[in-house]
Amino acid sequence: MTTADMLTTHPSRDTFDLDELAAAIDAALRCAQTCATCADACLHGDDPASMVTCIDLDTQCAAICRTTAEILSRPGPNGDSWREIVKACIATCRECAAECSSHDHDHCQQCAEACTACADACEALLAVAS
Repeated sequence: MTTADMLTTHPSRDTFDLDELAAAIDAALRCAQTCATCADACLHGDDPASMVTCIDLDTQCAAICRTTAEILSRPGPNGDSWREIVKACIATCRECAAECSSHDHDHCQQCAEACTACADACEALLAVAS
């Protein structure tokens, strides 16, 4: 079962564009996992002291992405507070992507890509949300 399959079972499935919603949830979950792995790789690398900012942003990004995925997985009528969470996710992902992209490590480069993809998916969701 995919995220989209599960969302189609929700009685309030017309609250969001399901394709954009599923894409944002999936991107947030991928980003959270990637950021957690990147932080751990930075921590256990050759010079963790030089990676403190990256580790910190990875940890923050993983947390907001997990929260965003959880909130978006409950698409019932819930006011507009979800928008602020998604905006915070976008801002954190963009900041984390910028930091990670400044490092040559493969894990940092992959993390930057996941963060950018999450921010883009969240922006796409906001663009079609009513």
